[in-house]
Amino acid sequence: MVFGKEVRISRLLEKGRMLCIPLDHGTSIGPVKGLENISTLITELEEAGVTAVLAHKGVFRALKRPVKVGTIMHMSASTQLSTKVNHKVRVASVEEAVRLGVDGVSVHINVGGADDGDMLQKLGEVADACDEWQIPLIAMMYPRGENIKNPNDPFTISHVARVGAELGADIVKVPLPSADVSEIEKVVKSCPVPVVAAGGPKMERDEDVLRLAEAAVKGGCLGITFGRNVFQHSSPKLMVRYLRAVVLEGRSVVEVLGRAQ
Repeated sequence: MVFGKEVRISRLLEKGRMLCIPLDHGTSIGPVKGLENISTLITELEEAGVTAVLAHKGVFRALKRPVKVGTIMHMSASTQLSTKVNHKVRVASVEEAVRLGVDGVSVHINVGGADDGDMLQKLGEVADACDEWQIPLIAMMYPRGENIKNPNDPFTISHVARVGAELGADIVKVPLPSADVSEIEKVVKSCPVPVVAAGGPKMERDEDVLRLAEAAVKGGCLGITFGRNVFQHSSPKLMVRYLRAVVLEGRSVVEVLGRAQ
């Protein structure tokens, strides 16, 4: 028997992999380069072959037509204008996601600060609502706060991934400790639900972005959710095509860049 979550998760994937582009940055850091016209950007990403896009509810409401790929509504927010940048608050509901017709929802949880308890409580509440409505939940789990000594430590990342899984997420998104496959495997193997890789800060070289994606797949990740390294690229469509080749087609970085030149 197939239930709603399975149906909706299938819409976020292709060939059993996720190639998602998060576009929620306009709330946290503003309409930065690449996000000036988000409607046009979403069209470009669709055409290039992403499996899903992630954005806040207002973005989906403002679109002139339904999105042709998987959709994830983000439910957390904070801004760099705040004195508590790491404190994410809930700004949407699972019921809104149902009304919008999206395929999944996401929450952002920073673990390691004085106020992470409030975020963890909301993660548990959203997970319960997602079970009730059969909406997949992607938990973005980050080790951030005054108690985090090394945010790239594999065990620390494994810990926050495990928190997301144990509190009810269907998929956990985490920053990778490095492009070392063995370190990524430690994170993935210790998490009871699928893991997808965050893209991190903007990188200067395409090769570095693709090597991180390649390592994520080799390390057992379900896929990737790369934001700035796609929408701030000089050609987002080209970068998506590169990433498709690596993540969905299983091609090597050398093969992809050699073929593209």
